[in-house]
Amino acid sequence: MFDLSDAGRLADCVIAFLAFINPVSKIVVLGAMSSEGGFRDLGRVSVKASLVAVFILVAFALAGNALLTQLFHIQIHAFQICGGAILFFRGYQAVEKGLFFEMDHGQKLDDISVVPLASPLIAGPAAITASVTFPFRYGLAVTLLAIVISILINLVLMIASSRIGRALDRHHFMSALIRITGLLVASIGVQMILDGITAYIHTLS
Repeated sequence: MFDLSDAGRLADCVIAFLAFINPVSKIVVLGAMSSEGGFRDLGRVSVKASLVAVFILVAFALAGNALLTQLFHIQIHAFQICGGAILFFRGYQAVEKGLFFEMDHGQKLDDISVVPLASPLIAGPAAITASVTFPFRYGLAVTLLAIVISILINLVLMIASSRIGRALDRHHFMSALIRITGLLVASIGVQMILDGITAYIHTLS
């Protein structure tokens, strides 16, 4: 039965996934490309990218641990440390350059629906690492539900990205928001590295 403790764990899990998915990066990318297509095109591409991302994250939540430990002989703590390092680099890049992702010149909305939008911008290294490790912390059912909820929230923001982006640009908030979010992302990356190191130390003892 779903009780208040489960609701609290679900809320924590959703917030963590939203931080890893980082909706701000999608607002920046899609807001800059919204002139390439209308609202319907933006919605279609956003839905396609979200469905692919859900498939990737759910697959890793269900089979990622077995895939890593049995097939590739990679321990979870090593995966955490690697994912944290990549996330830190992404956050540092955002703080330093004021952007999360550089688009190639001439790319259109349809060109980016799967790569890089679905992966790595939605289902990136940090979100995939969370999908593998969170079932041990929150339980598989809570993790799967959190994946769906967080991507639905991200989808709504993606569809509204052109309007949100214009509003932020009009008030000159976009650059500041990217850097603040980048600092948060880098901090989460450091925490993932520390959690991985702690888990490794526990295996030694």
